[in-house]
Amino acid sequence: MATSGLGNEIVNVVNKLQDVFSAVGSSAAQIDLPQICVLGSQSSGKSSVLENIVGRDFLPRGSGIVTRRPLVLQLMNRKPTAGANGSAKTSAEDLKSDPQSNPDEWGEFLHLPGQKFFDFTKIRDEIVRDTEAKTGKNAGISPLPINLRIFSPNVLTLTLVDLPGLTKVPVGDQPRDIEKQIRDMLFKYISRPACIILAVTPANSDLANSDGLKMAREVDPEGQRTIGVLTKVDLMDTGTDVVDILAGRVIPLRLGYVPVVNRGQRDIDTNKPISSALDAERKFFEGHQSYSNKAQYCGTPFLARKLNVILMAHIRATLPDIKARISQQLQKYTQELQTLGGALGDSSSSSIVLSVITEFCSEFRTTIDGNTNDLSLNELSGGARISFVFHELFSNGIKTIDPFDQVKDGDVRLLLYNSSGSTPSLFVGTQAFEQIVKQQIRRLEEPSLKCCQLVYDELIRILGQLLAKIQAFRRFPALRDRFNSVVVNFFKTAMTPTTKLVTDMVSMQACYVNTTHPDFLNGHKAMAIVTERMNANKPQERVDKNKVSPAQINNNRDLDVDMREEPGFFGSFFAKNQQKKKGVAVMEAPPTVIKPQAALSERETMETEVIKLLIHSYFNIVKREMIDMIPKAISLTLVNYSKETLQQQLLQELYKPDVLEDLLKESEFVVNRRKEVVSMIQALNKAEE
Repeated sequence: MATSGLGNEIVNVVNKLQDVFSAVGSSAAQIDLPQICVLGSQSSGKSSVLENIVGRDFLPRGSGIVTRRPLVLQLMNRKPTAGANGSAKTSAEDLKSDPQSNPDEWGEFLHLPGQKFFDFTKIRDEIVRDTEAKTGKNAGISPLPINLRIFSPNVLTLTLVDLPGLTKVPVGDQPRDIEKQIRDMLFKYISRPACIILAVTPANSDLANSDGLKMAREVDPEGQRTIGVLTKVDLMDTGTDVVDILAGRVIPLRLGYVPVVNRGQRDIDTNKPISSALDAERKFFEGHQSYSNKAQYCGTPFLARKLNVILMAHIRATLPDIKARISQQLQKYTQELQTLGGALGDSSSSSIVLSVITEFCSEFRTTIDGNTNDLSLNELSGGARISFVFHELFSNGIKTIDPFDQVKDGDVRLLLYNSSGSTPSLFVGTQAFEQIVKQQIRRLEEPSLKCCQLVYDELIRILGQLLAKIQAFRRFPALRDRFNSVVVNFFKTAMTPTTKLVTDMVSMQACYVNTTHPDFLNGHKAMAIVTERMNANKPQERVDKNKVSPAQINNNRDLDVDMREEPGFFGSFFAKNQQKKKGVAVMEAPPTVIKPQAALSERETMETEVIKLLIHSYFNIVKREMIDMIPKAISLTLVNYSKETLQQQLLQELYKPDVLEDLLKESEFVVNRRKEVVSMIQALNKAEE
């Protein structure tokens, strides 16, 4: 049953790679190794197929999920040794316990290096023991594989992965989502392009309902890398066969189907030798009228040869890609090892801190200035976000402030009267104008301080991004925490003069109202504009030229007419329903609270509109100046100050001999990761050899 030396060598290469990558854990999952994965539902006969291929009983059996971890089974063909003295001595105990033990046949587990198992029942026990060690004694599963290598002159060099059987309904203490767990694990294996799928299906059930084939078709819809195995052919109803399936007339597969006959449960219970079972299988196909003329293409021996040929061809096709991936991964892990300080870690603590401070400050400046090489194509980042705060959020926020959204026309009227004092003003009162303007300018302080806070938040965001980006911070968590603390305190300290400057700028605008500003609309222009508007809205009255107006009597000095037709200066405060007695002077004490009793008169409307126009004009000037100056102030005392002074502060706080040792204590993650990376590099170097 020996295979060609070249074929053995090719499969052995992948077996060694499998061992190498299994030794270092799941990190090697990115190297897609060629392998044959055995897929099928529970009780489909998977275990029996594998045992027939090996020629020995070694797999756990029982009810429910027996295979709870993937079993990577590497079959190694070896020539029988003459005498086998060494092996016989090593296996004396096994030979006594198992009369069928052969000194030329043994198994080795990757997790038990150097230990040979000549007794195959002990191989079964070790599979159960290691499974329970990783998954417990319940019915849970684990994706962590068991690597078993079997050496025998009676096997073909082959690598198979026995996967847990598909199940539908949880039984006993199985997890409720056991079906999903198993399917996810199986998909992880069979979805890899380098995987050959060995779909095991009982021949005495409908092929269209085969769980193994259904799942295989999800990842291999054309059937290019799936081979079907039909078990229990001997249990089919009389007069039925699988000839149509073998001919590809039901569900065609490019690699075809192979029918096999396994041992029945009674044969297993009575420990019927597999050699006898294989002999019975051969006789069944040779004596069956449907299969006799194709008997050489049926049975377990043909399946093993077919799998060996398929695997060798598949490996030949994928080895160049594997080699390229190994080189790529080797380069990647070598670079990562450098960021972790090399195989032994860096020794010069002072140089590490200096380089980290230099790198951080350089990255900080380039992030704000937008000179970084890894510019985002999907969103604003770094300094662009600060610019967005200045020119979108702050600018639009200031523009939306309306000076009269909180001050109504009636309030302006009262303010005009009160600001005039005991002497009614001849023109619009300057005092009222300044009071309202200053009141509105003070409203600019809140959004200006909010702008400071938003820029501070963006600097903190940049800090967080750099702490996550620079590799040294992953290696030294104490240095990262200290960096974070120093930089945050630096920003907070810089916020004090920044907020003071911004507050002072608002106070500057409020303390001095510059009505000589060239853009300010003066009082005469405002009066002209309001008069024009009011005249445009006033309905035109027809005047009879022959009729004398009441005001012309007594040379416009007819007191009775004036009092009756024209309202007084405080007309809107005066109650119109007071009774007048002829010949009696009516004068009462003013009420405790004097409030307007009527709507705005024409004169009050004009004065109110004039002052509103003047306030709008001046407030817009102030808003333009604040939109321009506040970002400059924040840039001066916070952003630029940080860019220019941060490095000096970090050196002052961190570059101290008494704190360097504490800062450069490596995290447990880094120590473990360095070990993993070193192991991975060693494995990849072996793989490349």
